Amino acid sequence: MSSAFSSRARVLLALLLGLYAACAAAAARVDDGLELTWGDGRGSVSPDGQVLTLSLDHTSGSGFRSKDTFLFARADVQIKLVPNNSAGTVTTFYFVSEGPWDVHDEVDLEFLGNVSGQPYTLHTNVYAGGSGSREQQFHLWFDPTADFHTYSIEWTQQHILVLVDGTPVREFKNHADWGVPYPSSQGMRLYGSLWNAEDWATQGGRVKTDWSQAPFVAQYRNFTAAAGGGYGLQMDAAAQQAMKWARDNYMVYDYCADAKRFPLGVPPECSMP
Repeated sequence: MSSAFSSRARVLLALLLGLYAACAAAAARVDDGLELTWGDGRGSVSPDGQVLTLSLDHTSGSGFRSKDTFLFARADVQIKLVPNNSAGTVTTFYFVSEGPWDVHDEVDLEFLGNVSGQPYTLHTNVYAGGSGSREQQFHLWFDPTADFHTYSIEWTQQHILVLVDGTPVREFKNHADWGVPYPSSQGMRLYGSLWNAEDWATQGGRVKTDWSQAPFVAQYRNFTAAAGGGYGLQMDAAAQQAMKWARDNYMVYDYCADAKRFPLGVPPECSMP
């Protein structure tokens, strides 16, 4: 009796474990959290649900958005960028609100393509209440086209943090108490896209898209988004040191250092701790 019971228990346990594994695999599909929204078939999800691919040709690019809206969240995604001559192309991952555009909030990660052998530029910006012009740009310390790398946006009540493979590269703190606009009242969705911006994306628009290289392809996988307005990553001494290393070695533009652009003085948040 006990032997038969033990055998049935093992079978039941195996079935339960199999069901759990199947559910876990299903939950890992990238299109559980994301949906293709434009591109007329130029975007696709692999049959196993692991990779979302966007493509761009001379007619159109493509894009997706998150199924959920968030008020504070941490979002992570792995991206493999357009290889070879990607000049003129822009691959994106960003938060944006869905209300009136003149008061919209947005947190941008835009990867600006370049000619073969030249580095990508990670262009970041923060909009709050329709006010932006807070650009910081970085080169990367690896080839972002050779493999997938993780890009993260952490948006809490305290700060907006941009991370590359877990290394913080930018922190925009909430100084709303000092009159600095900060996105804190509008829900935002996550979006991603691959599109043509040859008029400005590469070397200020001097280098145009080489359409003989089309279709251009970028891939996304392992998307996660966790809602919440907690404290998020603690910017302790180690995190501050890692961010200083990234900024000292790879930041190529900072609006806070652009005195020519702001002859009457840089925005107030630039001088706040």
